[in-house]
Amino acid sequence: MRRNIKYLFLLFSLTLLSAIYATASDIPRIGVPYIQNFGKALYAAGNQNWSIAKNSKSIMFFANSGGLLSYNGKYWQKHELPNKQIVRSVAIGHDGLVYTGGFGEFGYWDYENKELQYHSLIKLIPKSAKLSGEVWKIYVIGKTIYFQTFSEIFVYQNKKITIIKGVNNLLFTHKVNNRLFAEVIDNGLFEVKGKQLVKLLGSEILGKTGILSILPFKNNQLLIGTSKNGLFLYDGTIFTPFNSQANNFLKTYQLNNGAKVFNNYYAFGTILNGVIIIDENGNIVQSINKTSGLQNNTVLSIYNDDESNLWVGLDNGIDRIELNSPLSFYFDKTGRFGTVYSSLIYQDKIYLGTNQGLFYSTWNSSWKNINNNFDFKLIPNSQGQVWDLSNIDNQLICGHNDGTFAVTGDRIEKISSINGGWTLKKLSSNPNVLIQGTYTGLCIYTKNASGKWVFSHRINGFGEPSRYVEQDHKGNIWVSHAYKGLYRITLSSDFKQALKVKYFDETNGLPNSFNINTFNLENRIVFSTDSGFYIYDDITNKFSKYKELNQKLGSFNTSNKIIKAGTGKYWFINRGRMGLSDFIESGNIKVDSNRFNILDARMVQYYENISQISNNIYLISVDDGFAIYNDVLAGSMKLSKKLPQVVIGKIEDITDKYSLIAESGDAEQKIEIPFSRNSIRISFALPYYRLAKIKFQYYLDGYSKQWSDWNTATQKDFTNLSNGTYVFKVRAKIDENTVSAVSEIKVVILPPWYASNWAWICYLILAVAGLVIGKKVYESKLQRDQQKIAQKLQQEKEEYLKKKAEATEKQISRLQTEKLQTELAGKSRELANSAMSLVYKNELLQKISQELNKLRENKDHKSPEDQLRKIQKIIDDGMNDERDWNLFEKSFNEAHESFFKKLKINHPDLVPNDLKLCAYLRMNMSSKEMASLLNISVRGVEIRRYRLRKKLAVPHDKNLTEFLIEI
Repeated sequence: MRRNIKYLFLLFSLTLLSAIYATASDIPRIGVPYIQNFGKALYAAGNQNWSIAKNSKSIMFFANSGGLLSYNGKYWQKHELPNKQIVRSVAIGHDGLVYTGGFGEFGYWDYENKELQYHSLIKLIPKSAKLSGEVWKIYVIGKTIYFQTFSEIFVYQNKKITIIKGVNNLLFTHKVNNRLFAEVIDNGLFEVKGKQLVKLLGSEILGKTGILSILPFKNNQLLIGTSKNGLFLYDGTIFTPFNSQANNFLKTYQLNNGAKVFNNYYAFGTILNGVIIIDENGNIVQSINKTSGLQNNTVLSIYNDDESNLWVGLDNGIDRIELNSPLSFYFDKTGRFGTVYSSLIYQDKIYLGTNQGLFYSTWNSSWKNINNNFDFKLIPNSQGQVWDLSNIDNQLICGHNDGTFAVTGDRIEKISSINGGWTLKKLSSNPNVLIQGTYTGLCIYTKNASGKWVFSHRINGFGEPSRYVEQDHKGNIWVSHAYKGLYRITLSSDFKQALKVKYFDETNGLPNSFNINTFNLENRIVFSTDSGFYIYDDITNKFSKYKELNQKLGSFNTSNKIIKAGTGKYWFINRGRMGLSDFIESGNIKVDSNRFNILDARMVQYYENISQISNNIYLISVDDGFAIYNDVLAGSMKLSKKLPQVVIGKIEDITDKYSLIAESGDAEQKIEIPFSRNSIRISFALPYYRLAKIKFQYYLDGYSKQWSDWNTATQKDFTNLSNGTYVFKVRAKIDENTVSAVSEIKVVILPPWYASNWAWICYLILAVAGLVIGKKVYESKLQRDQQKIAQKLQQEKEEYLKKKAEATEKQISRLQTEKLQTELAGKSRELANSAMSLVYKNELLQKISQELNKLRENKDHKSPEDQLRKIQKIIDDGMNDERDWNLFEKSFNEAHESFFKKLKINHPDLVPNDLKLCAYLRMNMSSKEMASLLNISVRGVEIRRYRLRKKLAVPHDKNLTEFLIEI
């Protein structure tokens, strides 16, 4: 018995694991994946898109009726065949070349002269053959390229073309792994082996409507799709019909092409009804058509890239279906129910609360609502604005502009007439009581005898609009409104009266009174503001920033709404941008926002609503419908951790007008630009084809010193660049951690013509010639200048000498004049001195004369002796009078350069008589002449000379007269 139990347990475990695996690789079956539309107005080419390919740089190529289209995630480019034929097929070779085919033409595209150039291969076709039809298919197997028309297959290998023909015309070829199959009209299916077509026996069962798809299937089988006969399986020997749910659909709507998606799903494009996706059992899991969001129901081509983006080329446009996403959508294309404010799954029905009323439709709990045929109907008497849908204790309650209603199936019953039921939730202090925030305050609901929630009363004492309501651990009620501010309310024990209402604003630490919302986050009340999250401190009665939370949330720290998403998980919504945060790991908050970029700005701002359907399924209200988020799929659909490299696109000249320099930038090429066109624009894009917030960072080496800030711009202008070599580098990121490798291109701004190499050579030649000519000119000029200088110097010399002679003559004249004036002055003094001396002598003589007359007359009766003595005294006084000496001394000093002053300075002990003797000696007088002037004897003169010699300390061998002359 135990053994059986173990066996059953093991079987159950394996079944569960298989179910989990199947779920992990599942495709959402409710709603449709996100569809990105590219209309012909966007890509600016023809309507029809016949074939799709993707190269190693992740650039998409489309065979369009207007030419070859390329798309790098941001920019579209169109290239036309020589005769502007329709491009019917496109494929990428292992050498990176783009091969295309059209009417009477096939070849490859490669970059030459900085542009994508077409190279035709039809010249290699043997002369015995002729290409006269359309090339519908191109396949690459190794180094061999197969070009298929309705009449033959052209095999291009080693730059030669060989031809494979069937017994009849061909329809289409198909590649499966490295095998190539071709349908020969009216003859069945063949395989290309070497240069021959080998028939697959029994393929006639496939019918004659056309084999349009061959895909690899499980157990090494092939899944073959026909135009009108449905699907078949081929195990290598036998063809058997694949009877399944999808068969009738594909027969009815005419299968046209197919592609394998993920590991166990198959997508088929139809002529009449878009795309369906089936599983390995043939069950349709998705039906995607114009009603679902495709631009057109006729699928001309289909391609699944390495990121599980399903590209469909339509009869009118191109669409990208994002299969690798846990999100699926249902949109109200007809505008039946308006803008969705709330949504909820309840008792196998989906309810949408909109601005027009409450709508419902059947919810397929088995998740097999193949065609997403929701039939939403308005619940009678629910017209008007619906704010809130809440499932509380398995009772659906609707908060409405006109009151509050209990919802049962397709009926509603009013339980409150108070307008504007914004929010409704249980009190944490009493789970048997509901509190509701309305336009005009708070209401209380309780259960009646039958267990139904019923309106009880309004809370008196508070009547402000109550958009958000939370209860804290002390039982206080926090109420916030975007425009009214924040309140804390203390209720009475019976919840009927607001005993205390406290209003909080900037004075309490809040940044302002606007956009303050209150939420319960991990059993803690937090307050969202435009400046980040705040918390309240009971002790200080103040609010402060919740720094730890703000730092962990990053750009979501200014979220205006928090919605619980299960145990330890919360939705943070920041002005229409949403992220799912995980608080399960203590101290580590993870925020996943990138996968929700599709929903940015699609939700009703400030009235965002997300309801949890199950543990891992969420219903998200969007403007015109709803989205389904599958968290299990999110865990299995891991996006590539490595981003493709940024593609450097057009390089344009923007100097004075826009012109193309190069269509694409490559690290291996160098773009040379004339100096006169030195203002350029470089475009770039990340070939990442999922909706994401892509940011770029660029750096022009040689121009900038550091990387730019991260921004969403996809082109950069550089103006007035100096000549030189620059390296433009760019990288991208889609979140804070995933950054692409750096792409770069070298740009050379050529020097201006006057700074080119030839110009410098010319400058050198001209410089040498200029130096030679200059040298000669300089020497000639130098010679002339020397002559001029010599002449000028001679002239100046003559003038100088003339002026000098004139000056000398003037000086001589002046000196002579001065000398004459000096002599005149001397003569005048001598004359004056002589006159004075004569006067004095005359006076002396008159005195002597008078005395002699007196002596002769003797009137005084004096004795003659007395008379004689008196006369003698007069004579003595006259001889000893110093006046004559003073005049002599003055004149002598003038003639002999202050002789007496020098003597007095050098020999201060000399007396006047010594000075007189020195003067007479200097005048070289004889002793006799000096004796007469000194009124002494000759002997006395000799004695005085002897004494003077001693006073002057004249050496014995020195003559006294010579000594005095030398002074």
